[in-house]
Amino acid sequence: MAGGEGSGAPAAIAGPGGQPAGSSATSEDGLRASWRERYSRQIRFAPIGEAGQLRLREASVLIAGCGALGASLAQHMARAGVGRIVIVDRDYVEFSNLHRQTLFDEEDARRVLPKAKAAETKLRRINGEAIIEAHVADISQHNIGKFAAGTDLILDGTDNAATRLLLCDEAFRLGIPFVYGGATASQGMSAMLVPGRTACLSCLIGGEEEAEEGDSCDTRGVLSATVELVVALQVAEAVKWLTGNRESVRGTWLNADIWNFAVREFKLPSGVASCGKCGCEARAIGSEAHSVEIGLRHRLHNSEDDNCSDDLDRESRLHVRRSAALCGRDTVQVTLGFTLDLEREINYLERLGCGMTVNPYLVKAELPSPYTEKLVLFPDGRVLVQGTSDMAEAERICDEYLSRENRRAEGTAG
Repeated sequence: MAGGEGSGAPAAIAGPGGQPAGSSATSEDGLRASWRERYSRQIRFAPIGEAGQLRLREASVLIAGCGALGASLAQHMARAGVGRIVIVDRDYVEFSNLHRQTLFDEEDARRVLPKAKAAETKLRRINGEAIIEAHVADISQHNIGKFAAGTDLILDGTDNAATRLLLCDEAFRLGIPFVYGGATASQGMSAMLVPGRTACLSCLIGGEEEAEEGDSCDTRGVLSATVELVVALQVAEAVKWLTGNRESVRGTWLNADIWNFAVREFKLPSGVASCGKCGCEARAIGSEAHSVEIGLRHRLHNSEDDNCSDDLDRESRLHVRRSAALCGRDTVQVTLGFTLDLEREINYLERLGCGMTVNPYLVKAELPSPYTEKLVLFPDGRVLVQGTSDMAEAERICDEYLSRENRRAEGTAG
């Protein structure tokens, strides 16, 4: 964290957007009083106090995924006073999300807004002082380093084991905690995995294939109460860590069934010596990496544009088509390997007779008869093909409904 142990009151409380709030003693005193009043109930909680609240203001977190868990995590972090919140999500708001994704509303679903962007708007209304960075992107090994740079911990709001394992690996590489959470039906689980203290996620749950064998909220459903229980557990551990109350971190893997009410808790094992992520050598490397990453904080907070570009760096773009069926959703994500010109696609899809919903972030197209599928196009080159779980069929539909110019781009990329 940028704020050291026991740091005192700042010279000036930050104003909206994290910028200095003025130089006069009168305005400073007024802002400090306003800041104390805003967080007064949290400051009065003895383990946090004003020193802990100041640490939260200097803290930076990555929230990976902005669905049921992630959206609620983001709201709690903003309301708690965390200074910088980075959100990454690949999806958009649908009506089927609203019973459990409490940050969103019907207007977000009608407008087909990306979850990250809808969340950004809401979070700025909740806390205008926080720096909110929202990215509409699919987290991968090629971009996770950019998103995690300069953060103090990673909060898990994802819905699949592959991404969770990737996030935990990156957290352990950087020497920062990974706050795991999962919810399905009435069952939830949570744990804070800490480099140098606990084993990593892959040592606990196995590799991607083993981890994906379990149920998900898309196959068994989920109660909103289950989600909020898991979020409460995640937030409590994150706030302990960020406010310097690290001796109070639970140190356990907790499973709970909120419907039948049963709670089981297991002490987390320490790192596995033979593991390249949580073993002894990995701990030393991670600690050094975190020191380097924290050095980026000053530049991140003082850049001219607080919202980093959502485009991936040129060297991290993969000019290779990839497809993946999304669990339980009858949807395939096709990653084309090149960016899309949405205006060009709109014109092309209109000529083909597609009905469309358009916003600045994506295009949703309803294909003409005899197709029942829908396409959701993102400018980063991702296409969600809804209405099929057949990856070959999804790619064939993309070939038919992408503009010829983009198909030529695919053929010449790389």
